[in-house]
Amino acid sequence: MLLRLQLIWLIMLITSSVATRAQQPVPTNIRVVYDSTALPELYDQLSVGLEITFSDGSIKKTEGLLKGNYRWSRLHITSSSGKLENGFLTLDRRQLAQQQYQLSLSVTFPNTDTPLSTTLQLPRLERIRFNHYADSLKRNVHFYLNVEGVFSSGKILPLDTAAVRFQSSTGHLIGQDLLLEKEDTVTRMISLKAISRTDPAISASSVIPVKQLPDDESQIKNVQDVMPAGRNNKRNRNRP
Repeated sequence: MLLRLQLIWLIMLITSSVATRAQQPVPTNIRVVYDSTALPELYDQLSVGLEITFSDGSIKKTEGLLKGNYRWSRLHITSSSGKLENGFLTLDRRQLAQQQYQLSLSVTFPNTDTPLSTTLQLPRLERIRFNHYADSLKRNVHFYLNVEGVFSSGKILPLDTAAVRFQSSTGHLIGQDLLLEKEDTVTRMISLKAISRTDPAISASSVIPVKQLPDDESQIKNVQDVMPAGRNNKRNRNRP
């Protein structure tokens, strides 16, 4: 008799537990957001957050960026590019470029076997352009190659050698500087090209003139050094 009562009690306990679990709201949808102030256009790590919608209509947010109370440790997350851990997403830009900067996340919740999926559209580089600080290059003086990126977010941001590589028709490329030797008295123009490292199809070209006259006018010995001979002779003929 006692054994039968214990068996009945165990069955009731299991049934109650299953019924309680069945009544608990389950996740039905997720939305991922990122911290736009972290400049994902340039940097490879940014904070993200999840908004989780449940079957009863309630919404919970993850800790960290969204200041919610849902712990990241309760979630198992896989990413189509890069890695997401504890609310910090580390990007793989080469892989992202191949995916048009659309990242897919698969999130598995406790006590569920079927993961939920969501996508995150990150800003992508649309074009690059030169924005020179000077209109000509001086020999034996470092000329900084100022390049800007125009992004799908609408932002225009400076790019460095981590984002672009340079080519020049002559001179020496030193980091992001171009140097033309003082002894080079032949070059009049230098052709430049900047190429995106993550997407070589995106590039920009520019031509920089080389300064021909000295900055100090006292170094100009006579007017013939800067004036065409024909024009100078004409002026001499017009003198009384």
